[in-house]
Amino acid sequence: MLSTGLPQGAVPKLERPGPLRDRVYEALLELITTRALRPGQHLVESELAGHLGVSRQPVREALQRLNTEGWVDLRPAQGAFVHEPTEAEADQLLTVRTLLEAEAARLAALNADSAGIEALDEIVALGLRAVASDDVDEAVALNARFHAKIMELAGNAVLAELAAQVGRRVRWYHTPVARQRGGKSWAEHRDLITAIVNRDERLAERLMREHTEHTRRSYLEQAKS
Repeated sequence: MLSTGLPQGAVPKLERPGPLRDRVYEALLELITTRALRPGQHLVESELAGHLGVSRQPVREALQRLNTEGWVDLRPAQGAFVHEPTEAEADQLLTVRTLLEAEAARLAALNADSAGIEALDEIVALGLRAVASDDVDEAVALNARFHAKIMELAGNAVLAELAAQVGRRVRWYHTPVARQRGGKSWAEHRDLITAIVNRDERLAERLMREHTEHTRRSYLEQAKS
């Protein structure tokens, strides 16, 4: 285990091919978004390099990129730390997420085909299984997959591109409330599928808005506690 608190087995394999600095960046970003590296955690270059099996240079480059994107804070004479999002940052991003996802749900109700609906049903079944086994990481990953599928079924490339820009941060904010939301979140997913099956675009839009608002409020309430 790293002195910075990285759990054993949490270090992802560096996928090939691709520039090493990009692979290290992706590995570190995955550790941050899954909260294996937690907000406020000190990131020691040498330790990260050792666990990823690389030199310090690509780690340093990845940390600089993560700093530019707001995932990591570089503090003079102290080093790198995982960014701790403010309440305002979380509120603003999750509000934008609600706008994007609600429109995606409305469009999915108009455009989804039977294969797409079947895929949503399958994800919900897997999500409920993950909740039952208390596998939070799997539940979070499946939640992201469900919302990505809704976005795909919406059929709007610009909307999907905008959603992708905030998707990783949504996952970051969702992880700490995933256990709390648990089965309720997946029940809401199931209700949303019913609205899509019935081609009820307004209901689908409303249900998605309520669903994402529940997550936003849960995160903000936990952040205050």
